[in-house]
Amino acid sequence: MAQTVEAIFAGGVLKPLESLDLNEAQRVRLIVQPIEDTPKDRGELIRKLQDGIDKMQFFSTGNPPRRDELHDRA
Repeated sequence: MAQTVEAIFAGGVLKPLESLDLNEAQRVRLIVQPIEDTPKDRGELIRKLQDGIDKMQFFSTGNPPRRDELHDRA
């Protein structure tokens, strides 16, 4: 059974942040993906999200397409 958990690398050892459902001395395959440190402050997270949204360009010019233009009825 695959498990996804976060861990901290300290002193040359990966330390899982939650318990693992493994037998003692069981072999496992690790795929290590660094996690970017994120701010703990909720306000900072919301500002970061809003900045990302503001950089996106969700706009359109002209009239929206008609139903027959959306559904090709060849």
